[in-house]
Amino acid sequence: MPRIPLFDPDTMTPEQERVYRDIVNGPRARLVGPLRAALHRPELADRWQRFGEILRYGTSLPDCLNELAILVVARHWTAQLEWSIHADAALRAGLEPEIVDALRTGEPPVFHDQDAYDVHEFARRLQQTGDVDEEVYQRVWRRWGEVGAVELSSVVGYYTLVAMTLNVHRIPAPGGERPLTSSGGPVRRLVELPEAVLGAPATMTPTAG
Repeated sequence: MPRIPLFDPDTMTPEQERVYRDIVNGPRARLVGPLRAALHRPELADRWQRFGEILRYGTSLPDCLNELAILVVARHWTAQLEWSIHADAALRAGLEPEIVDALRTGEPPVFHDQDAYDVHEFARRLQQTGDVDEEVYQRVWRRWGEVGAVELSSVVGYYTLVAMTLNVHRIPAPGGERPLTSSGGPVRRLVELPEAVLGAPATMTPTAG
């Protein structure tokens, strides 16, 4: 049950409706998640949706790796709605289902790609320690440059804001689904995610002819 009123177009002020129209006419195509809370301050919602649009749809990282970083944040915070939206987006972008399932259940994900491993570890360590090991940072920097490193840290930071907003205001997922389990008791606990495993690179199966 939400802790604050959530708006629909029939109850919005003209300024709220203007921001709402910008959101639904943009790449999101609908109003869900933390923007429903941010609409209590339309100027905040407007800047929030523009910032989020860049970090979800406009980074230099591959879509599947951008979504991977978001899933690390959603799992760490047990943010149900964030997970629901971005697990689907990650699968559509080509992230392996077994990676998504390992994150969901708290098992160590096994990567066969250095880039994916590094994005996972960058996001995981930044969430759990507030910093990133030099070795991981340098690999991300060498792969995507200064812009990619800044974008990745910004994605993690922005979706942490999203997760906290969803949790503290009890913004529900559509249909009330709760794909993530959390520790017992009324107070949420942050989930400590295990270090990923970097396996051998995937190989192509030879074909005859």
